[in-house]
Amino acid sequence: MSQESEERQLFAARVRVAVGAALVLLLVLVGRLAYIQIGRHVHYVTLARDNLTRPVPLPPARGLILDRHGVVLASNFPAYTVSIAPRAVPHLTQMLTRLKGLIGLDNRDLQRFRHEVQTRDSADFLPLRRNLTSVETARLAAHLPELPGVRLQAQLRRNYPLDGLADAVVGYVGPITMAEAAHHVRRYAGFHDVGQTGIERLYQRDLMGHMGYKDVEENARGRLVRVLKRVPGRPGDNLYLTISAQMQAVAEQMFKGRRGAAVALNPRTGAVLALVSSPTYNPNPFVLGISRRRYAKLTDNPRGPLDNRALNGLYPPGSSIKPFYAYAALQTRWFHPHRRVLCRGTWHIPGNNHIFHDWLPWGMGRIGLEKALEESSDVYFYKLAYRMGIDRMARYLEDFGFGHVTGIDLPGESAGTVPTPQWIQAHDSPWYEGETIITGIGQGPLLVTPLQLADAMATLANHGVRMRPYVVRAVQNPLTKAVHYEKPRADPPIPHHRPNSDTLLVDDLTHVISGSLGTAHIIAHRLPYAVAGKTGTAQLWSAPANGKYKGPRLHSDALFTAMAPVPDPRIVVAVVLEHAGFGLHSAIPTKIARALINLDLLGHVHVRHAPKTLVARFAKERRLSARAQTLEARTRRAPSRSEDQAG
Repeated sequence: MSQESEERQLFAARVRVAVGAALVLLLVLVGRLAYIQIGRHVHYVTLARDNLTRPVPLPPARGLILDRHGVVLASNFPAYTVSIAPRAVPHLTQMLTRLKGLIGLDNRDLQRFRHEVQTRDSADFLPLRRNLTSVETARLAAHLPELPGVRLQAQLRRNYPLDGLADAVVGYVGPITMAEAAHHVRRYAGFHDVGQTGIERLYQRDLMGHMGYKDVEENARGRLVRVLKRVPGRPGDNLYLTISAQMQAVAEQMFKGRRGAAVALNPRTGAVLALVSSPTYNPNPFVLGISRRRYAKLTDNPRGPLDNRALNGLYPPGSSIKPFYAYAALQTRWFHPHRRVLCRGTWHIPGNNHIFHDWLPWGMGRIGLEKALEESSDVYFYKLAYRMGIDRMARYLEDFGFGHVTGIDLPGESAGTVPTPQWIQAHDSPWYEGETIITGIGQGPLLVTPLQLADAMATLANHGVRMRPYVVRAVQNPLTKAVHYEKPRADPPIPHHRPNSDTLLVDDLTHVISGSLGTAHIIAHRLPYAVAGKTGTAQLWSAPANGKYKGPRLHSDALFTAMAPVPDPRIVVAVVLEHAGFGLHSAIPTKIARALINLDLLGHVHVRHAPKTLVARFAKERRLSARAQTLEARTRRAPSRSEDQAG
């Protein structure tokens, strides 16, 4: 009996311990539930909502780029993009195979997508292919309910409606690279394109706008249930340029794909009226990511369509540099422009037997500065360079902006080369008098860009006042329609010690056009205004003393700079045509310059200079939007304020 009683007591004790332990565990469980449901309610509700909702970026519309008259040079068009969230797709490989049958994916699309999967969060929707055709969009939309984790989205993509027109100024956009995205994580979050060259690159912040977003609710299959919140982005600013699309079109057409460049400036303000680099290229393929084969065709093209010759093409200026040496000589006491110098066709440095030849073998007789510029005498400027010396020559060339960037609001400008004493010392090579002599006619190590030539000529036309070139005329807020006009900026003026030396020089340069022996008299026929200018021929090879040259002979570059109307110029033009040589092609720069001047001063150009097909196409593209018309009406009244201040 005692053993039975003890067993009952032991069992009861065990039951009490078990019940107590169960009660303790129950209390712990209830406490934990209470803590989760009450104490951590907000935290877990937020996590639960995050599993159902996600922020989706809303890229803003990129700002438009228009010419001075409102012609659209860069716009946007809607394009559909198919994206995949890898985490929401059970079998990604099978899904890609199915999509390949619906929209025709190629290996390049698949490689880019796999790279995105490896480098980005698999919960995000990653772009698989952009710019679907209308047929592909309709086919995919019909099967979309059967494709979990797949999204069809409409986005605005960049478009250049005039193809390669003004590509040297506008540039292009391209897909954001991984390096750019990593370097600018916050700035480029949600954006797909970024400016790569030209205005698109330099004004990227103004054009891109500010990103918006929306909070969306999705189900477990990645399907959109509803939009909870929407914060619209701010579209990018519209940029109105100083260039004229019509002047661009005419100049590009007249080059006919030949290598060269042309720059037209307003000397009073520095506004760039045209900036052409030939040959051109179509920037539209770069928007969605150009293929390697197509890009290789551009880079391997011997004509170099991707080179911006107007900004970074380096050329010996030839005789087009002579007016600036003449200006330097006019500032000295010993130089007299009317004193005649004998030109026999050859000249040599005193005490040296090396002969320097004139382009005219029999010479020009006794000539002063006026005739030396009109007929482009080399012997006259040989003697002038010998008298001035390289130091004075280089100092005045630098005053005119040679050897330095102009500061134009475009990326990638070259500074050129002026053989200053510092440059000579840096190259650790002796400088001979013969190099000074050939530098006096624009040969040797002297290299300039077409933009520098136009800028220097504009300084001469503006009586020594240097206006910094610029291409963005106005910035418009697309929401408020407020317009901010860029103010012209002046650089330090050119020093002059002889009064009216610039006026005297410009008068002499008019004889290059109007004189019967002027080297550019071909364009003077029926001109209703006076033009001052200077031709130039940059020789790319030198004949040895015995006259026997071995190797390929490169045709010389042809250059021409001009200002009009004289005596109060409103336009300055510089044109370079590579390998033009002598003859018919060497006259092309003067014809291009005349066409640009006529367009600016008279508003038209002769039909021989602009084929009817080009005029008809341009007239079709020049339909102004209401917004462009409003801005143009403003600019006709308001810009005179900034121009008067600059002038």
